Amino acid sequence: MQQPVRNAEPVSARLSDTISVVRVVCVLGIVYVHAWTGLSGEQLAALAQSGQGLLRLVLMEVFGRSAVPLLGLISGYLVAGAAIRSWRGFLARKARTILLPMALWNALAILLVSGTAWLGFVKAPVPESLWWLIDELFSILTPNHINVQAPFLRDLFVCMALAPLLLRLRGPWLTGVILLAAAWSLSGWTIPLMLRPPILLFFLLGIGARRHHLGARIAEVPLAAALAPFVAVAAIKLIVSVPVPGGVVISPVFLPLLDLGLRLAAALAFARIAWGLAARPAMFRRLEPYAFFLFCSHMILIWLATPLFEALTGPLGSPAYPFLLIVHPLIALGFALGLGQVLVLFAPRAAEILSGGRLKADAADMAEMRAAS
Repeated sequence: MQQPVRNAEPVSARLSDTISVVRVVCVLGIVYVHAWTGLSGEQLAALAQSGQGLLRLVLMEVFGRSAVPLLGLISGYLVAGAAIRSWRGFLARKARTILLPMALWNALAILLVSGTAWLGFVKAPVPESLWWLIDELFSILTPNHINVQAPFLRDLFVCMALAPLLLRLRGPWLTGVILLAAAWSLSGWTIPLMLRPPILLFFLLGIGARRHHLGARIAEVPLAAALAPFVAVAAIKLIVSVPVPGGVVISPVFLPLLDLGLRLAAALAFARIAWGLAARPAMFRRLEPYAFFLFCSHMILIWLATPLFEALTGPLGSPAYPFLLIVHPLIALGFALGLGQVLVLFAPRAAEILSGGRLKADAADMAEMRAAS
């Protein structure tokens, strides 16, 4: 099956660098969503109005949850420029670069995290049944208990499997499917096809953005104009998210709409910021091959480092905790860089598979790394 690309926007060098920046910054932001707190859900709710609780909410909602949709949008944008000559071959490539590493990282999470919990060193989920084990490996019906970020990859693979069909939709049909995906995202209704329907919505928006040449137009948007909607919607989200006596209360019916508005505004704001950062892309180009590795590995680090975090700062509410919270992405990045480089040096095939083909080293690179080690 050949999919011709009609009116596909070419990816310029600056736009390519912008995508690199987006991937690195967004994955770093996702770490805030999963940052260690050392508290239960009830304890977190009790501290929601505290300074540290508000800091965590800002980092999680503004810089964390808003990052995932943009990653989905970027995936749709890029696949819209691909020439898919064989659905089977395309699906096999995506299975190697998305599904296989996801399953392997989930297996490592079960082995390392559940194994450590079984030994009594950390409190973490452990296998409850054979089905629990299978579902945790492949994210079939329920979100993961350990690698809680894995459902994004699972849903992204489903989007890729549907991509050859979605790319054939003409304008009105694509618009209709986008509206259906938006309604599905707002409804809260779930079926096993997608664990998180907004991922499909932003994937489709990425396809639409590529068709209408919106990538390069991001440079035409003034920075203030790109940030203003995000700041406004984020402020509303934070106000209604903190339960204050006599404060603003919003109907639960409108919360999904507010969340979707925040994600859309964040996509514009982050993309515009990334375009500015892409003027000096060298650092982001070096970090981008590790972004997938960081995405997949950070929860394993956070689970296993729990005793260290407890000893260093204590849980949320402790005087030194804000410093630990703020540097969470840097800790996870350092871990991903170190582990990735060790694997490239001593187990290059494993590094390539676990990174979805993104971490590779040629013979010259490996010789230089070994000489320096």
